[in-house]
Amino acid sequence: MTQHDSQLVSQSRGGMGEVPFEASCMFYSRTDERGIIVEGNSIFRRISGFGWEELKGAPHKLVRHPDMPKGVFHIYWDRLKSGKQVAAYVKNQSKDGRYYWVLAVAWPIAGGYLSVRIKPHTDLFTKMKDMYADLRQAELEDGVSAARSAETLLARLPELGYEDYDAYMSAVLSLELEDRAKRCGLPLDPQQQRFLTMVRTIGQIREETDRMTEIIKMIRTVPMNMRILASRLENAGGPISAISVNYGSMLDEMASWVTSFVEGKDSTYVRMRETIERGQFLVCAAIMQREMSTLFEEDIKSAPDTTALNEDRETLQAEAKMFHKSAGEALKVVESEATRLGRSVLDMKRYVTGLSSTRMMCKIESAALNGSGDSLSGIVDQLDAGQDEIEARLARIVELNTIIQSNTAMLRAVT
Repeated sequence: MTQHDSQLVSQSRGGMGEVPFEASCMFYSRTDERGIIVEGNSIFRRISGFGWEELKGAPHKLVRHPDMPKGVFHIYWDRLKSGKQVAAYVKNQSKDGRYYWVLAVAWPIAGGYLSVRIKPHTDLFTKMKDMYADLRQAELEDGVSAARSAETLLARLPELGYEDYDAYMSAVLSLELEDRAKRCGLPLDPQQQRFLTMVRTIGQIREETDRMTEIIKMIRTVPMNMRILASRLENAGGPISAISVNYGSMLDEMASWVTSFVEGKDSTYVRMRETIERGQFLVCAAIMQREMSTLFEEDIKSAPDTTALNEDRETLQAEAKMFHKSAGEALKVVESEATRLGRSVLDMKRYVTGLSSTRMMCKIESAALNGSGDSLSGIVDQLDAGQDEIEARLARIVELNTIIQSNTAMLRAVT
């Protein structure tokens, strides 16, 4: 063991169990562009069981556990080589054959990559372990390629409530840091808390619009029922037929509004969701970078040459600032799209006002038809219920959008 390892705490090893380490532990490594280890801290060495002379110059796959699906690393390295950040649960193998799980967050830097890791604990982690087992089994027993395994993982993310890998890794990082703060008895970072609120709020907005779509579908039968009634009333049904045409047209406009709001990469909802999730990931990654940069003192005290460690500490500090700046850019988009949503809701309210006019006309016709207006009265009741619920959903969307706007404003003031 070299002087670089002189301060490491020895621990009993042996067997095939899990390497224990605390939730408070955080460790990092830096590799070159080929994935060769250039630097790392003492916690990495202690948990992996390798001495520094064994780690330095070795490929990072030295600690790769055979249980890990190749598909995960396919996604991992594809993102890094594309210049993107990545977060993933990784099962590693220590020198003595035991295992340890980490949530690894990595990103490209000049000349290679940096990775910071923490210990995962959440329910999502448990679910992903099961998915990993399925993926690895398919790779080993069915000869599934790494690329195909990666496709399967991505295809299964919506089952967990994530539309793509970016949404997934943003949630993973935020949830794990939230859980870690609780386990360590620490307050949640205020910026992370605001992004967490925004992520949950944009999800609620989607729920409200989905419910609105269901309501529109339910009352879509109203124009048809009105036309049927008009045909039975012969000449007296002329006004009702005209009302049904207007009503159907307004429902089409409302359905189109909801569709344009939630569907497509350029829709307001998707742009808000993606940029909120992007900002959340960047802020959470910056929290890890900033904390990691404060944990170098012990390593620097024991290292014969502190040049590389000091450079990595400065890099982590600089990266944290850059990530915060990028989060601020994302917030500008959120702010713009939230304003756009506010204007769009006004358009939807105009359609609802049109429904009110149609409902009033139906009531007038129902009164004019005397005994023949019973069926029309039932239609009016449907209109009343449907419109009331649509108005309630719109009001809720406005309320939720205000929450996003207020949190965006607070975050922009500090990023």
